[in-house]
Amino acid sequence: MAIEVRILGAGELGVLTDIEVGVFDDPICVPSAQTFLEDPRHRLAVAICDGRVVGFASAVIYVHPDKRQPELWINELGVTAEHRRQGIGTRLLQTILESGRSAQCSEAWVLTERTNAPAMSLYSGSGGVPEQHDQVMFTFTLASERNA
Repeated sequence: MAIEVRILGAGELGVLTDIEVGVFDDPICVPSAQTFLEDPRHRLAVAICDGRVVGFASAVIYVHPDKRQPELWINELGVTAEHRRQGIGTRLLQTILESGRSAQCSEAWVLTERTNAPAMSLYSGSGGVPEQHDQVMFTFTLASERNA
């Protein structure tokens, strides 16, 4: 079975109506997905098998006041369990990285836990260089669940 991997555009919300269970953490929120796809700095690569999304990678191209070129922050990558270890994650990552290159990003970066063996293997096997710093991520709740 052929797997198509590509970046979704603003008019392709309909692609996200048929998704294998376990690809995304939560069900698609249509208004949020539409806003994401319409933003020219957002990237959503999808892997499609027989018309169903079986994997994705999301990223944001961002600019910063002290940087000369934009950078690509890779937010998340997921492939449904039954489609793992087939090269789909690598293809999704390469598609997102190429999108960053096309947007003249100077670098791309992604965070993961050192204990996440599949992610560590994917990122290092794709040319990523792990930082030796012991990163700590803090999260801040900005809205209550009923206001979200």
